Amino acid sequence: MTDATQNIGTTAGEGQFGDYWALLKPRVMSLVVFTAAVGVFVAPVSVHPFIAMVSILFIALGGGASGALNMWYDHDIDTIMKRTANRPVPSGKVAPGEALTLGLWLSFISVTMLGLASNWVAAGLLAFTIFFYAVVYTMWLKRWTPQNIVIGGAAGAFPPMIGWAVATGGVSVESVLLFCLVFMWTPPHFWALALFMNNDYTNAGVPMLTVTHGKRETRKQIFIYAVLLAPLAIGAAFTSIGGWIYLTAAIYLNAKFVWGAWKLWQREEADAEADIYTAEKAYFRFSLVYLFASFCALLLQAVWVKAGMGAW
Repeated sequence: MTDATQNIGTTAGEGQFGDYWALLKPRVMSLVVFTAAVGVFVAPVSVHPFIAMVSILFIALGGGASGALNMWYDHDIDTIMKRTANRPVPSGKVAPGEALTLGLWLSFISVTMLGLASNWVAAGLLAFTIFFYAVVYTMWLKRWTPQNIVIGGAAGAFPPMIGWAVATGGVSVESVLLFCLVFMWTPPHFWALALFMNNDYTNAGVPMLTVTHGKRETRKQIFIYAVLLAPLAIGAAFTSIGGWIYLTAAIYLNAKFVWGAWKLWQREEADAEADIYTAEKAYFRFSLVYLFASFCALLLQAVWVKAGMGAW
């Protein structure tokens, strides 16, 4: 038995409320809440504020359920990685079985209540999202292929589509574009992180692209995905959810995102090591700003249009 396993076995059960809250990955949940809320608001169908609020709450619970199930299954490698070693399960504050139970119950509650509060299309999408993240990504892709982030990114891309379904009861070109925006953003975002956290993934045996193909190839792929993302993101401006506000923001944000990716690709590894991956960390932080600002622009565009000002 390893020291980490002994730690889990001897100290589990001492968790406080904050530890169980941490199981839900509140930072990720905040992104789920925001993108789902934008999906609801930019949809062409008005939703009663109470129904919208309750629906977003249950979408957030579904995201939290995914996080708890992920921490239950990944506690062995989380123990090894510095970035995750202090999570509730590997640190021994919460037993793995408790994380599993919480995740399963929250999954059931969130899907059932979302179906009752809004519609079963949205609930079905939420159920699939939880399954995809907990089973397809966490249990299979993450430890099997360097494409783990690429394919697994679908789980994080569903919330705005679910929000759209809450309002409309279906899926459309616009909701697919919202999905694509997050889906194509995910690889550059996480690969930028992997560039300066590569030792964690190497030690844990996670086949991140930096581990299997090296950092030079990872830098190249970051640039490729940033370039592929740009026309999708800008193209959304020419749909029913777009307009000049979003178009202006999209052009600026994507130009900066692509340019930053190009500079990362041209950067020598020796220079990155010398300045402790300053540029890579800055690009990772900007990727968060990019996604938040893109959805804020969509939100502002929708407010502008609903105020009767027109899209163009």
